[in-house]
Amino acid sequence: MRTVNFFGHEITRLIVGDNPFNGHSYIEDVIPGSEMKAYYREANRYYEALFEIERCGYNCMLPLAMPEVVDVLLEYRRDGGKLDFIFQPYVPEETATNIERMASVGPIGVYHQGTTTDFLYENGQTDKIKENLAMYRSMGIPVGLGTHRPDVIELSEEEGWDVDFYAACLQNARRGREGRASGFITGETKMGLLFYPEDRGIMLNLIKNVQKPFIAYKIFAGGQMFMSLPPEDVRGRIKDAYREVFTSIKPGDIAAIGVFQKYGDQLREDAELFNLVMAEIES
Repeated sequence: MRTVNFFGHEITRLIVGDNPFNGHSYIEDVIPGSEMKAYYREANRYYEALFEIERCGYNCMLPLAMPEVVDVLLEYRRDGGKLDFIFQPYVPEETATNIERMASVGPIGVYHQGTTTDFLYENGQTDKIKENLAMYRSMGIPVGLGTHRPDVIELSEEEGWDVDFYAACLQNARRGREGRASGFITGETKMGLLFYPEDRGIMLNLIKNVQKPFIAYKIFAGGQMFMSLPPEDVRGRIKDAYREVFTSIKPGDIAAIGVFQKYGDQLREDAELFNLVMAEIES
């Protein structure tokens, strides 16, 4: 798979996100988050999936720093696992404790959790975002800012917030949810949350025009872009999404995907299609 340099580490331009592994579904009425979480927690499937991610050619993941997840990552490391990790902190845990937990795995980056960023911004608490970023900076690794809102990135750039990279959602998940806390805290599912295609161009244009590196996520709109398609058309839609994203973002930017392996080998199929599209783009 194609790689880029991420602050001294060669990582694949396509990496794996963590939402399905932790039961966060954006197609709740089709595959509930509870089903996703149960699948990955049974029979040590999360642990096994980490090695499968490697076998399919990816070399980096964005895990959530929940205590039980970090335990799996440490077991994976002890057994020879080679994936790099860019952490999304677990906001219900006290920040200093969570930083120690993340550091135990040896990550190559950490970013301020997106919904928490947006909640604090929407409630006039940008100083708290900066305080959290300063605490993450103590880890001695690159620090990023996650968000679903283009205006948060614009403010960060305007005010010169202390961030090295951005983790940017292509879909504005805050539409109609402004001021609401993260589901990590409330336990609220994503039932009824709809993504709008017009959001994608807005964020992709911003990514292209901001110098700092980006991790683009929700590139498949949390699976929503496939919901009206017959199965035989899904592969084509995946390729279209890759073309859209990788011809829009900067050459040094990367993208993250979520996968749910219960009904098919999405890890392998997504990697194969990514390689095909990148060969087309580069030809």
